[in-house]
Parts: sequence; structure tokens; C-alpha cells
Amino acid sequence: MNIPATRQDLMKVNMGPHHPSMHGVLRLIVTLDGKDVIDCEPILGYLHRGMEKIAENRTIIQYLPYVTHWDYLATMFTEAITVNGPEKLGNIQVPKRASYIRVIMLELSRIASHLLWLGPFMADIGAHTPFFYIFRERELVYDLFEAATGIRMMHNYFRIGGVATDLPHGWIDKCLDFCDYFLTGVTEYQKLITRNPIFLERVKGVGIIASGIQWDLRKVDHYECYDEFDWEVQWQKEGDSLARYLVRIGEMTESIKIIQQALKGIPGGPYENLEIRYFDRERNPEWNDFEYRFIKLYVRVEAPKGELGIFLIGDQSVFPWRWKICPPGFINLQILPQLVKRMKLADIMTILGSIDIIMGEVDR
Repeated sequence: MNIPATRQDLMKVNMGPHHPSMHGVLRLIVTLDGKDVIDCEPILGYLHRGMEKIAENRTIIQYLPYVTHWDYLATMFTEAITVNGPEKLGNIQVPKRASYIRVIMLELSRIASHLLWLGPFMADIGAHTPFFYIFRERELVYDLFEAATGIRMMHNYFRIGGVATDLPHGWIDKCLDFCDYFLTGVTEYQKLITRNPIFLERVKGVGIIASGIQWDLRKVDHYECYDEFDWEVQWQKEGDSLARYLVRIGEMTESIKIIQQALKGIPGGPYENLEIRYFDRERNPEWNDFEYRFIKLYVRVEAPKGELGIFLIGDQSVFPWRWKICPPGFINLQILPQLVKRMKLADIMTILGSIDIIMGEVDR
């Protein structure tokens, strides 16, 4: 850390790794001049579990149960990125019905993630009522997940070429009912929070970063079948904690629009490409020969917290040669020291909560 040499009365304070507002085992070494933040050094690695090395010693089916422990609040996205890489390597076609089911599950997972961001974020800045409200809708999302996958959180639902099972009878009607109900819940959140003067005092102009670009990988990369739906990219130009709140509220509303369109237009047909059961071992047995070539690939999806990517090196065998995870939480956390400088000590919790980190994906 760079501490001004002229300051003699600076104080170093440890925040975390056991502080409840750290949102995981994150440790911050904060240098203070009174209540003003001079410097901040994040200390990571308390939750490192070797997820990337495990991937190199497992088949995709064996590895899928692990990936939901990266971001355990947006588990469908970690499953999606895990199967998207091998699908691109093998040029595997996903049936239209399976793609629609994936979009529905991804957007439900986005809503669940944003809800469990909103509640603790409001609790961090002193508003505890929304923390209880968000569990009301989140449990309904998990009820839908349980009905479709059999598991509430760690679903293990995505497969190479499709999904594990089709949607059960009556599930679509229940999901449509949830969409209608959830829109009233979002309106309730906005009435309770958005114009609250205490809330605005805590978040407006706090943690400003450069912003204002309409960027969403669902529009940029055209993956799955998002191009078939009518929805808008959510963005704000202010770049403060309030803007990040407004973007996530808007994204939940847009997710409902996408889900409703997908449910009403979901086609028939198979939910999995049954012709794909394994990867052919199309490689030279002399793997260390000079002519041997690996295939390098980077795939990404628009996760609730940002761009979730995987850098994959493979040779069409059942095991990846290299598997590197690029989690959005790790990227977002790198700007924290710059966001909190010259702010007050109490603003650290606001800024940290607003960038929405999950240490499971940061440490991997």
C-alpha cells in the first residue's frame, strides 16, 4: 500500500474476513485518516478450492456438480458456461426447445441472484425490511427450480447439447403465474426504496466509476435464442451506487419480459441432442509431437454480476487440457481500492455491496 509519508496519525483497520457485511471471507486492510479512507487493500484466497485444476481431471458431466459452487447464487450461469465451451469446441447443435428452457432458467437465476443482492445490500446501509421481503419472491423461484430440476440451489441441470430433463406438466403455468406476481413485487420494492431520502443519501454519488455504455453480452454475442425476444439493455450513465441499484431493478423487469415471451413461444421437440454422448478422440496419439495442435477457446455469458467467461484449451478428448475461469466478481473487486479512496469509512459497505461480489467465484 502507498501511504503518504507526511501523515503520522494514520490508522490501519482490518475489515473481515468474518465481518457479516463482507459478503464472504473477504479481508480489507483499510488505512484511515480519521473517518476518511486513504487506502484499501483487498486480501483474497480464503475460499480457494482449486476449481480450475479439478476441471482438468474430470469429464464435463463429472465436473458439472462442482461449478454451482462458484457463484452459488446464480448457479444456472455457471452450468451454462461449463457446457457452452465444449459445445463450441465440438460444434454441437442445441435443440430449439432446449435453448428456450435454458433462457428461462438463466433469467430466473438472474432474478434470484439480484434479489439476494438487493436484500443484503439494503441491510448493509441500514434498511432491514427489504431483506425479509426479497426472500418471499426468491423462495418462489427456488420452488420452480425444485419442480424442474429436483434441487433448489445446486441444480446440475444443464447438459452438453441441451438440458437434463424436460419441464414437468403444469410448470409453465406456474412460472407464468410467478411472473405476474413478481412484477407487483418489483413495484413494491421501488415504492419502498427508490425515492427513500435516507437511501438516496447513502448511495447517490458514492462509488462512481466510468459508465454509460449499452453493453450486454446477450445482445453482443447473440448466444442461445435471446435475439428472438423483445427486451432492452439496462444501463445508467451516472456510474454510482444508485445507478447500479437501478440497473439491477431494471434487469429483473426485463428478465420477466424474456421469460414470459419464452414460455408463451416455447416450441416442441427434444430437450437434448441425443446424438452427442461423448467427444471423439480425434487426435494424434503422439501428443508431444511437433505437429500436435490444441484448440483454444474463450466463451462468455452475461451473468448477473457481469461477464462470466472460461478460457478453454482442449483437443476434443473428454478432459480439458486447461480450464481457466474469468469470474465477474474477481474483475469487479479489483476496482474497489479506487472506488473507496477519499470516501468515508461507512461508504465502504455501500460500495462493496453495490458491486455484488461472491467470494466463491472470486477465490474459485
